[in-house]
Amino acid sequence: MIIVLKPDSTQQQIDALMARIRELGLRAHLSQGEQRTIVGVIGEEEKLQAQPLQAMPGVEQVLPILKPYKLASRQMHPADTIVTVKAGSNGPEVKFGGGHVSMIAGPCAIEGEEVLAEIARSVKSAGAGILRGGAFKPRTSPYSFQGMGEPGLKILRDVGHSLGMPVVTEVMDPRQVALVERYADMFQIGARNMQNFDLLREVGQCRKPVLLKRGMAASVKDLLLSAEYVLSEGNSQVVLCERGVRTFEDSTRNMLDMAAVPNVQGQSHLPVIVDPSHATGRPDLIPPMSRAAIAAGADGVHVEVHCAPEKAMSDGAQALRPPQFDALMKSLKAIAAVVGKTFH
Repeated sequence: MIIVLKPDSTQQQIDALMARIRELGLRAHLSQGEQRTIVGVIGEEEKLQAQPLQAMPGVEQVLPILKPYKLASRQMHPADTIVTVKAGSNGPEVKFGGGHVSMIAGPCAIEGEEVLAEIARSVKSAGAGILRGGAFKPRTSPYSFQGMGEPGLKILRDVGHSLGMPVVTEVMDPRQVALVERYADMFQIGARNMQNFDLLREVGQCRKPVLLKRGMAASVKDLLLSAEYVLSEGNSQVVLCERGVRTFEDSTRNMLDMAAVPNVQGQSHLPVIVDPSHATGRPDLIPPMSRAAIAAGADGVHVEVHCAPEKAMSDGAQALRPPQFDALMKSLKAIAAVVGKTFH
């Protein structure tokens, strides 16, 4: 439920309303814009329907929310959310949303400091804002390379911060959250964990940005409900990622749902980016799908890059080489300018 306050409502009236909502055993989320103040109420709406809250001083309108995702909905938060990712506590900032477009790039897995540093320098030079690399790898086979763990996290942080780049890496289990939080500037929740609700709650209790990938068989509604878990714990810094869904098509790794970009943006205020590497699994398709993503209004692109894909320990077949990535960035910047967005 949304409670819209009058433009001239006082802080005392707002406090009284918030107190009444808490008395009913519900949670209140205050959103104060330049022109309007809105209170989102989370919980059983039936408890409010019998309450004459519209009669309280300062209240202009009480509106039920029909969508199950309240905090992620544009009804609750009409303006675009801008998610800021910072390299360390005082490092450079990268932004998603509100007209800001950012590129996430790097290898699938962290393989060593020398390899990562070479890749990082190349993507930084081309214009990437955030360095990615997996320290914990969810693999289909238990015998495949599973990642370097904490030593890999340290390498990722050191390389990224030495270049002034925030770093993002996947967290797979609630027990890993505290460890990953020490090294990463942004959590990644992978497709296989999109509905790991304990993990979503855990990262929601942190205050670092979260990159939430769409599950392989998840609807847009499912994705937004997963984001709701993070938001409901108090973490508003969530970036959604379309990375393809499973279909009957077998010529690509997944089927990239490009319509998800404007579809999500129409329903939610959260930024949405596209990962054409995992969506297509084919380097020849990554550039055109990246350009299509920016043209469709995406707030960023997530691309895997490796200096020697043939030697990569994970997903080398879907990685771009640095010269390919550099050429891609030039075209993406031109398209972003046409659609009124700026790379950050």
